[in-house]
Amino acid sequence: MIWTRRDFLKTAAVGGAAATAGALTAGQTFADFTPLKSKKKLKILILGGTAFLGPAFVNEARSRGHEVTLFNRGKTNKDLYPDLVKLRGDRDGDLTALETGTWDICLDTSGYIPHMVKASAELLKGRVDQYIFISSISVYADFKERGLNEKSPVGVITDEEIATARTMKDITGLNYGPLKALCEQAVSEVFGKKACNIRPGLIVGPRDRSDRFTYWPVRIAKGGEVMVPDKPETPTQVIDVRDLAEFIVTCCEKDINGVFNATSPPEELTMGELFDTCKSVSGSDATFTWVDPGFLEENEIAAWSDMPVWVPLDGDDAGHPFVNIDRALKAGLTFRPISETVRGTLDWWDTVPQERKDKDMRSGLTAEREAELLAKWHEAKG
Repeated sequence: MIWTRRDFLKTAAVGGAAATAGALTAGQTFADFTPLKSKKKLKILILGGTAFLGPAFVNEARSRGHEVTLFNRGKTNKDLYPDLVKLRGDRDGDLTALETGTWDICLDTSGYIPHMVKASAELLKGRVDQYIFISSISVYADFKERGLNEKSPVGVITDEEIATARTMKDITGLNYGPLKALCEQAVSEVFGKKACNIRPGLIVGPRDRSDRFTYWPVRIAKGGEVMVPDKPETPTQVIDVRDLAEFIVTCCEKDINGVFNATSPPEELTMGELFDTCKSVSGSDATFTWVDPGFLEENEIAAWSDMPVWVPLDGDDAGHPFVNIDRALKAGLTFRPISETVRGTLDWWDTVPQERKDKDMRSGLTAEREAELLAKWHEAKG
């Protein structure tokens, strides 16, 4: 097995755990160990809990011995976890099921509209000790700056714009970040020092329905000539959903509060490493044709959506792959090798219904568009 600098991050970050678990035997990684049971069993309420991050957190929390209750509408993956207590309701006006009961922690994975988050926080105040809100690094006002940290300015919107964002249908690419920032503010105002606002970067791995990362492992596994953006050394940042779930459980168990950026270390993961890993893990015969940002712009190929995981290192998003995560590292955030993320993504994709696989992916290029662009690129280059 070839190890990269990033592969050692998990080992370095949880060195103390090795002393507890004993020496590693040949071929073992930290991912091989059964999670240690928590000394204290916690009662955790999740607002959401059945899509992507929710199941990753539920699985991790239960593996450590915690008791989980779900509150949601019962529409997404409603057959998941038949043995858990499920409270039915709707954040948009029906919180009746939350009017009684006590929990140690509330994990809010489904908050996007400030007044809804404020309503749930106020209703649970006094019956929940800690409120953990899953926000986003999209809260930041200016991504031209490298090294954004938790004290960097967040985006703002007008009172009129806030008033018009009443439901999920009203969320746009422009107001998403500022609304998340206002949700954080609402949690902090209600829970004070017992508020934990976590700002993930791009969450990737099993169950990601957006295809914002999944596109690359799946496309590269198919083999052939693959159009890829920029240069191999271009950095990016992602967070495996399982690593994020582990960090959230750690915040629960250690009563860690405050604001935390949660993504991979800046400049540790490159596009070249990501693509090479996808090829290695899948065993494909893929070859990579690196296309410069100017060509992509000329052909209206958008960073992050048409070319997932990537942003150019100039312009409005130049600072995007350089977000500072020092606070989260000190609080216990750790990472698995990118090869595990790719393997987990492909293993999950194998379980997806064929009907879903037969459709165009929700991010990335269609096969026809990619072939068209590759032909155009080669023609231009002679």
